[in-house]
Amino acid sequence: MPNAMKTALLLGAMSALFLLVGQALGGAQGLVVGFLFAALTNFVSYWFSDKIVLSMYRAQQVGPDSRLYQLVERLATRAQLPMPKVYVIPEMSPNAFATGRNPSHAAVAATEGILRILSEDELEGVIAHELAHVKHRDILTSSVAATLAAAIMMLARFAMFFGGGRSDDREGSNPIAGLAVMILAPIAAMLIQAAISRSREFDADAGGAAIAGSPMGLVSALRKIEGASRAVPLDASPATAHMFIIKPFSMGGMFSLFSTHPPTDARIEALLQARG
Repeated sequence: MPNAMKTALLLGAMSALFLLVGQALGGAQGLVVGFLFAALTNFVSYWFSDKIVLSMYRAQQVGPDSRLYQLVERLATRAQLPMPKVYVIPEMSPNAFATGRNPSHAAVAATEGILRILSEDELEGVIAHELAHVKHRDILTSSVAATLAAAIMMLARFAMFFGGGRSDDREGSNPIAGLAVMILAPIAAMLIQAAISRSREFDADAGGAAIAGSPMGLVSALRKIEGASRAVPLDASPATAHMFIIKPFSMGGMFSLFSTHPPTDARIEALLQARG
């Protein structure tokens, strides 16, 4: 399915959730509020989601003097992509992501931790993976999912504080339905994220290996990041977990339903098989 269609479906699904939450909590008036909130959130998600995500992690833009900038520039030229903006995140947990609404308005961000622990070949594999997301136009879908999921979770928390039993002049809303929406809305948001992002990681791994010229740097990087991330977890929002090259925290049991990445071992196996 083309990414433009995925983005449209995501915006539509999240908008439906806003309307459902609004109606359950406030009846007809709540439905109107939900519609207005959905329209505003969709607008902000499309035009400003990249800036929102970068600001969440206090990402700092770097220029041509940076090792990271030079590597991104070299690989972007090789991939025949416009030069994205480059950011460093002041976190010791190793990770990276790409964001933006299209290849001409893209950004690549990496943590200080990943710059410290990876060799040049490993870092090249990681950045090539992120540029593959840019080339495949995954970044808008990913950024929109992050912004909308965060908005859904915020709305659910707001509703939890202010109650779900509002009524208007003609009809009352069901408090049980309101409570169910408060619980299910963030779960639905996370499930949508997972459905969108899992298969894309395999494609970006393969695309990154092609850009880098070999899968071995990325294979080694994935192993190293996986181990280091467990030792130094990233304080990340669940709404943005799908954007990173490796999930920034460990989730087990029923929370594995919300996993936004395939197992790292499966990704490595696919890379090695493609190498032949």
